[in-house]
Amino acid sequence: MRKEINKYEFLADLHTHTIASGHAANTIEEMVETARKKGIKLFGITDHAVTMPGTCDEEYFKNLTMLKKDYEGIEVCLGVELNILDYEGNVDMSEDDLKKMDIVIASIHNHIGFEAGTVEQNTNAIIGAIKNPLINIIGHPDDGRVPVDYEKIVKASKEYGTLLEINNNSISSEFRLNAYENEKKMLKLCKEYEVPIVIGSDAHEKKNIAKNGKAYQLIEEVSYDLSMVLNFYPDKLKKYLNKYK
Repeated sequence: MRKEINKYEFLADLHTHTIASGHAANTIEEMVETARKKGIKLFGITDHAVTMPGTCDEEYFKNLTMLKKDYEGIEVCLGVELNILDYEGNVDMSEDDLKKMDIVIASIHNHIGFEAGTVEQNTNAIIGAIKNPLINIIGHPDDGRVPVDYEKIVKASKEYGTLLEINNNSISSEFRLNAYENEKKMLKLCKEYEVPIVIGSDAHEKKNIAKNGKAYQLIEEVSYDLSMVLNFYPDKLKKYLNKYK
């Protein structure tokens, strides 16, 4: 599949961070300009919500609606990466503020607002977020320290239309436990149940925008249907995002 996948254009990267997140390196303008130069057509900036240590406060996200979005040659979505806080899937932003976000990712960050429970509890946390119509993508559901039932999560993704992310950053490092194998398990189930996915670079500096090598390797191993990798189809991907609904 390697030669085949390289024929596809990676046109969308929706999971990235700026200096507003507190532990990233570049400004919005720097990230957008780099994404444009790399050929990205649909670009998301999703700084960490307020539970993440060192990130920005609520006023930052409320002011996103005032920022420039009409960049030449690239569509920009400004939003948030939420923290899933409990076993019901509650998150750290109000519904009113979520409605103002172009794009919303929800993720579990272990020991940051969320304490791992049983497989059932952790699974319920993610499914609760999947059911939220204002959440577009579940970020990096791959940390072995927070074990989940991937079949239930994939089925929920299919039912509620919330995308699951293959996080290139997770599977390129050892930061999260067994991330590669866990995402491989999830991707096999996505293949079985015909569920589309999105690749996220999770770039915290501009050089990592559109970085997808490990994600491509995983897709190759699983022989996943490339027509369901929505990064290759920005118009299809837009249908999942708040900005375009």
